[in-house]
Amino acid sequence: MKDVIDPQEVLTLERLFLERVRRSPAGAAYRYFQKSTGQWQQITWRGAFDEVCRWRAALAAEGLNRGDRVAVALRNCPDWVYFDIAALSLGLVVVPLYTDDRPENTAYILEDAQSRVLLIQDAKFWTRLAPAVHGDSPLQRVLLQQGGQDSGAEEDSRVRSVQEWLPGEADAWTSESADGNELASIVYTSGTTGRPKGVMLSHMNMMSVAYGGLQLVDVDTEDLFLSFLPLSHTLERTGGYYLPMMAGSCVAYSRSIAQLATDLQQIRPTLMIAVPRIFERVYGRIQQQMKDKGTLARRLFDLTVAVGWRRFCYQQGRQGWTPSLLAWPLLEKLVAGKVTGKLGGRLRLAVSGGAPLNDTVARMFISLGVPILQGYGLTETSPVISVNALEDNEPRSVGVTLPGIQVRVGDSDELIVRGPGVMLGYWNNDQWTREMIDEDGWLHTGDQARIENGHIYITGRIKDILVLSNGEKVPPGDMESAICLDELFDQAIIIGEGRPFLSAIVVLNPDAWREFAAAHGFATDDPKAVEDPKAHQLVVKRVAAQLKDFPAYARVRKVLLTLEPWTIDSGLLTPTMKVKRNLVLERFADEVEEVYEEGAVGR
Repeated sequence: MKDVIDPQEVLTLERLFLERVRRSPAGAAYRYFQKSTGQWQQITWRGAFDEVCRWRAALAAEGLNRGDRVAVALRNCPDWVYFDIAALSLGLVVVPLYTDDRPENTAYILEDAQSRVLLIQDAKFWTRLAPAVHGDSPLQRVLLQQGGQDSGAEEDSRVRSVQEWLPGEADAWTSESADGNELASIVYTSGTTGRPKGVMLSHMNMMSVAYGGLQLVDVDTEDLFLSFLPLSHTLERTGGYYLPMMAGSCVAYSRSIAQLATDLQQIRPTLMIAVPRIFERVYGRIQQQMKDKGTLARRLFDLTVAVGWRRFCYQQGRQGWTPSLLAWPLLEKLVAGKVTGKLGGRLRLAVSGGAPLNDTVARMFISLGVPILQGYGLTETSPVISVNALEDNEPRSVGVTLPGIQVRVGDSDELIVRGPGVMLGYWNNDQWTREMIDEDGWLHTGDQARIENGHIYITGRIKDILVLSNGEKVPPGDMESAICLDELFDQAIIIGEGRPFLSAIVVLNPDAWREFAAAHGFATDDPKAVEDPKAHQLVVKRVAAQLKDFPAYARVRKVLLTLEPWTIDSGLLTPTMKVKRNLVLERFADEVEEVYEEGAVGR
């Protein structure tokens, strides 16, 4: 049943929650796994309201003023929601943090936002973070969701467990006044260069995007979301938290990425939001499994994908009917159904965002009956600008704009956008805001695009375009994504700015590397084997195979190989898993110079 709440009826996020409680008190709101019982638990909207009342009363007792900032660094769970809604109902500004961010980065955000309260997972998290927090920090309360203080940690009067901090019960509350344009949250972008910027988002910023999404994608009270992207990621927060609340859907919180496969089987979601890497990993496993099977199994799989794609194109009205479609029921039973069954068997759509989705990966899943809808946006746009619709799904595009959003292509083919989801600005930095949003209210995305038949196609990023010494312009993003579809490669960046040819720095998958090394006579236990010229030649061929469908410019002539992954802790990845290209290049500066010196000699 459809029961969508119009943002204009409620104006603010806490009033959206109250309206959902009023409409669906006995409806399922959240599911979570309770370790003590080993069972999935469910809470109704009325039950969630009772919990929010407790959190609201406890926050009110902290003596905070309207507009004060409070931060949260939790894995996805109902407590994240309770804290968020309770804070918003008091006029506080919520600052979401990544649980796996570096302590110094988290401390910087807390300081920049002048956060007064911090909700975290446990004492272990605080033990790591505390040394980076300045002594004059305005932080007055640190709340531990699990347990009390670490017995080995120095006593800190600011630290309390949530269990003792929350009252046993609290009075209900009602919201009498509302300003949808009031600041609701400061979301720090995990920039690949420099310090993160605080994106200021209002209540209506995020609600307008959630509501716009519901105009393109049908969601109802019977739907069940599986939430596993961090709620600190604005895509999950808007699309996997506020949107289901607006539609009256239930959200189940996955235990972890490591347990995602099991959770999919147990929860059997109808919708989920993911980033491309999730689909790419599954794609890689399927491709590896196909290599290990016989010729007949591989041919049957390829036939299923081919017929499935023809079926998709027919359903979209892009191709006519063909007799081969008669084979689909059997192919679905023998092949496709086994893949969709691994995803729970009820998934009717999956949204992919946060980064470009490789076309090969998208086609395979869609062909097997997993309807992936690619979308696009920025944290600064709350975050969705566009998304494909089920009945008009063009996988190579990032979809059509949400209702109420305007886009056009400006100078240097840059996509610019204007609409209700565009941020209020950057926290404490008017200069950054003026650089991002022009005088006419157009936000400059920095992404290059073209628009055809209403669909947006992202073609590159202005700052990431590599210009070779011969003037050739190369967008590296799609190439890097394609390289990493090979199970031998975990991470890759293309280099060549101002150089005569392209090279790549590649992080090898340890297990795949050992198998590769053994097959080609390299010492599997010798780290120096990655420097062997013969290994480099073989890897260049593997890279070339992944790039065979790219234009002539996409020729990688040299590689640098490493077994050391780029991580958040090493400072080479952002919390949203984007590679900090400049820092990687700094780390490998000497090796890069050697690569191009050797290349110059060999020409």
